[in-house]
Amino acid sequence: MRRLLIIGCGDVMRRTLPQLVLRWQVLALVRRRDPQLAALGVTQIEGDLDQPRTLRRLAGICDAVIHSAPPPAQGNGDPRTRNLIAALQRGKSLPRQLVYISTSGVYGDCGGVRVSETRSPSAQSARATRRVDAERCLRRFGRQHGRHCRVSILRAPGIYAEDRLPLERLHKQLPLMLHAEDSYTNHIHAADLGRACSAALARARPNRVYNINDDSSLAMGEWFDALADAYSLPRAPRLPREEVRQLVPPMQWSFMSESRRLDNTRMKQELRLHLRYPTVAAGIMAAITTANQAGKSCSG
Repeated sequence: MRRLLIIGCGDVMRRTLPQLVLRWQVLALVRRRDPQLAALGVTQIEGDLDQPRTLRRLAGICDAVIHSAPPPAQGNGDPRTRNLIAALQRGKSLPRQLVYISTSGVYGDCGGVRVSETRSPSAQSARATRRVDAERCLRRFGRQHGRHCRVSILRAPGIYAEDRLPLERLHKQLPLMLHAEDSYTNHIHAADLGRACSAALARARPNRVYNINDDSSLAMGEWFDALADAYSLPRAPRLPREEVRQLVPPMQWSFMSESRRLDNTRMKQELRLHLRYPTVAAGIMAAITTANQAGKSCSG
C-alpha cells in the first residue's frame, strides 16, 4: 500500500482520514502524539515545521503529501513550507505528488467579479501574502522536480461544517453591510474540501491551481441571513459600509471587505469532483438534520 504523509492534520484532514486509510498507509507529522489518530491507524511522526532539525525523518518516506499546515501568524513569508520542501529534498526519492491547501484570499478584492485560476494573486492582507509565498515556493519546487513530483494547489474559501458555523457572530448581533454595498463570499463544506484532496491526488495536473468552492453565489449578508433563519436567530442589523468597518474587529473586516465569486469549472472538469454539499443551503440543511437527530438521540 502506498504511503501518504499529512502535514497539518487538523479538522479538514481528520474528517477525511477514515476514507484515506482505506487506500493509503497514512503517516502524519504531529507535535505531540494523539490517541485519536492512533485509533484510526495513522502512523505519527513527531516534528515541528518551525524546527527544521526535527523534520529529518520525512525524507524519502512517502509516495504523496497533503500539506494543510498554515503559515506562521507573523511575517511576510512561509518558512514552514520552505522547511518542509527542504526536508523532502533530502531523501533519495521525492514524493510523486504534493497537494497544498491554500486560500482564495490570495486573489484579494476582485470587486465581485467571477474569478478563475488564471487570475494573478493580489493579496491584500498579511495572512494572504504568506499564502502567496507558500504557493510560489511550492510551484517553484514543482517546476524543478516536475518529472518526479506533481504539485497541485487547492484554493479554498470559507470552510464550514455543522460544527463550525459562525453562529456566535449572530448572537453578538455584529452588523452587516447594506445589500447594495455588500461583498460576495464563497464557501466549501469541510467534508468536500477533504474529498477534493483525494481527487487531487488521483487526477490533478502538474503544477495546477484549483478553486475548491461550491456553487453558491451569495453576498455575505445573504449567507448570515440564511443561517439566522435556519437556526431561528435574529438577523444581523444592516448598516452603511463605513459604519460596519468601525464596529467589527479588524480580522473580520479583512474578510468582509474582499468581494469575489470563484469559478469552480476546473475543479469539476479536471478533478471530476461531485460535491456532497453543492450549495450552502444543502450544507445548512444537513447541519440542521444532524442537530435534530442528535437531539432525538439524547432525549431518547
